[in-house]
This record gives sequence, structure tokens and C-alpha cells, in this order.
Amino acid sequence: MASDAFGPASPQRGGEPNQSEDCLRLNVWTPAPDAGRRPVIVYIHGGAYATGSGSSPLTNGARLAAKGDVVVVTVNHRLGPLGYASLARLTPGFEDSGNLGQLDLVFALQWVRDNIAAFGGDPACVTLVGQSGGGAKIATLMAMPAAAGLFHRAVTMSGQQVTASGPLNATRRAEGWLEALGLTSDRIEEVRTLPVERLVEASAATDPILGGSLYFGPVLDGRSLSRHPFWPDAPAQSATIPMMIGNTREETLAFLGGDPANAGLTWEELPARLTPSQMRIDVAPEEVVAWYRRNHPAMSPDQVLIRATTAARSWRAAVIEAEMRAAQGSPAWVYQLDWASRLPNGRTGAFHTSDIPLVLDNVGAEGSGAVGPDAQTMADRMSDALLAFARTGDPNHAGLPRWTPYSLARRETMIMDLPPRMENDPRGDERRFFGRIPYIQPGT
Repeated sequence: MASDAFGPASPQRGGEPNQSEDCLRLNVWTPAPDAGRRPVIVYIHGGAYATGSGSSPLTNGARLAAKGDVVVVTVNHRLGPLGYASLARLTPGFEDSGNLGQLDLVFALQWVRDNIAAFGGDPACVTLVGQSGGGAKIATLMAMPAAAGLFHRAVTMSGQQVTASGPLNATRRAEGWLEALGLTSDRIEEVRTLPVERLVEASAATDPILGGSLYFGPVLDGRSLSRHPFWPDAPAQSATIPMMIGNTREETLAFLGGDPANAGLTWEELPARLTPSQMRIDVAPEEVVAWYRRNHPAMSPDQVLIRATTAARSWRAAVIEAEMRAAQGSPAWVYQLDWASRLPNGRTGAFHTSDIPLVLDNVGAEGSGAVGPDAQTMADRMSDALLAFARTGDPNHAGLPRWTPYSLARRETMIMDLPPRMENDPRGDERRFFGRIPYIQPGT
């Protein structure tokens, strides 16, 4: 009962190896294929809804399975236009096309329910874990009736989905994709037979709402998804599912830190770097710069660029989801990673993706930015929290101070650092400053 090769990834733009339309695959790591009834951890990969796979060295489940006596599963599913091009309003026969990628995940979880006992896993104790787009996929599953009962805990790491694409915006994107393919409305059926390379290439067309390449993600289609994942409230169907919500303090360092133009900035240059595409909200960059200079005078322009774009763009949805869960009466355990990792160019910070090798205990894997003598200690703190959560629905363990769930009164947050510590409302002034401005989930 063993295999030594990963299955193909979904066709996608970029350099992901081993792509194929035959991509609905699961990878399973188990200490023993016996009757052990171990907790099951299903990791859903990131890459928005467009790239990635469950085959990354950073998400290899071997160490976590052995360390925690758990079964670990990673999943491949349809991405980009194959998984999320919404053609339902354009022609009959494509009613579910806007959420096929999500329905693939439901299918994978049904497979886990029906088969994981043969690998020593407990189908009644399944924890979903996902970073970035993986976390967003989990937040969406929490509101999908087809996924009800298929998982029992949820961990989202720097990945949220407050709202889904509305059907009209999703249709406009599908029309842009069809135009790039050279197809008119009476020829939509041809997408079933065109080479998959052309389908993927056409997703590089300009998004009619956001600019940049086309965004494909879950759609409020009235079928598999009939409400927004976390708006206007947390989904009632998932109220009893324990949830952990994480973010990293310098999320956008991962996106901006590799560009030499974003280093060595002056105060005069900074406003031009705080573009709408970076902050994703309608706020004057000069006002943002003035606020940080007044309230955080020790920060440099380079630091303000990262902190402001993180607070405006990448952190907002995590706060909203934590607030919604607290208001529902089913509060989440919230963490903020402050422990710094290192980018390939040497810049350091708690950037987007830096918690993956820590939570999954893979600090030695290729692509990990977790370096130095404290890396394994930090990984032990965070992976032990995941293992405790997978077993009991509570992440507390002996290596952390007492972790209490997030309330609207105190906004309790575990600061993942060495030493770890609890704080009430960390970065509260930034939260309040940006919270004055309406937030729209990017892409929706």
C-alpha cells in the first residue's frame, strides 16, 4: 500500500511540473495502514485558485504523520478556468462550471470519508488546513452544503474568503476568457475539445474588473454556493466546527520584497508605491504615509510599505472572519506569526507562506525560509498546536502560554514568536485606521 510518485497537477500557468487534465489526485501519508483511527489532516494547497499542487516539499506530510501519529492528505484539483470559469449564464450544460474546483474538493473529502479508515485514519476526525488560496477554499467549503459533515475542524493560514464572485462579474470574466479563445457565444461548447494549453493560455487575458490577468474563484451560483462564505455573517452550517485563523505580520513582503524598487525608499517615493493594486482599498496614499509617520515614527519607508499593504489588503479579511465567528458565538483561535523567516534575497520578516514549513514541520525542506538555530523550536511550537487542534479542537499544548479564543471585547491573539505570547488586539491602531474604509474581497 505504497506509492513513490505524486500524481499530476492541474493545468496552469507557470512552472508547476507534471501537469495534466487527469489531475484529481490525493497523496496520503500514514504511520501504519491499520485500524488505528488516527486524526486526519487534509492540506489544501494555495496559489489563489490558479496555481499550485499538493506535491510541494513544503507540504510533504511524512514528518507530521510520524511526529503526531496522524494521517496526512494533500489534494490536487482543477484550477483557473478549468475549475472556476462561470459559463452558466451563457449557455445550457455548464450550470456548475463556476465552482468545479470547489466540487472537486468536496469529492476528495467524500473519498477521505469513505476510504481513509483503510489507511489508519478516522473519518469522523478530519481537519482541513490551507494557506493562502487553500485557506480561502476552506472558508468557501464552510458555506457549501455539499461539504457539510465532511470535515470537523478548519485551519486557515493567511487565506480568507469573505465574499465570492457575484454571478454577473463571474460571467464578465468568462466572456473575457472566451474572447481570448476567439469563441463567440454560439461556439462555447468548443471549450470541451480545445487543447488544454489554449484554455490556460487564454486566462492571461485582462480582467475586466480588477485589471491584471483574469481572476477565477468561487461563484455565488445559487447551486453549490448560495451564500457568501463570511458575509453578512459566519455560515451557520459551520458554527460547531472549531476554527483557527492565522496571519503573518509582514504578509506582503512575500510579494513586494523581491523587487529592488521596493527597497531603500524615501518618504517622497513611498506614496507612489502604495498603489490601489497594492492596498486594494480606496484610500489616499499620502494619508496612509502621514498616519504611519505620526503613529509609528520608528518605521522606515520600506517598513511602512510592507505594514500598510499588509494591514489594508492581506489582514483585513482575517479580522473580518474572526469578528464574524466571535459574533456568532463560536469564536476562533487566532494567531499572528511574528517570527521572521528569510527571503532568497536576504530580506527578513514574517511574510506570506512563512508559516507553512513551521505548521507542517518541514523547516528543512527545499523552499523553506525558516533558517537559524531556532527554526525547529518554532516549528515544534506551531506543529504541536496543529496536532493538538486536530485531536481535540483546541490548539493548547505545553509549549504555549494559555491560548484563549478571539472575542470582540479583547481580540485575543497568540503571537507566534520565541517566546510565544498572548496579546489583546495586536496592531489595533492599524486595524482601526484601515477599518474605517469599506473592504471588498479582492477578485469578487
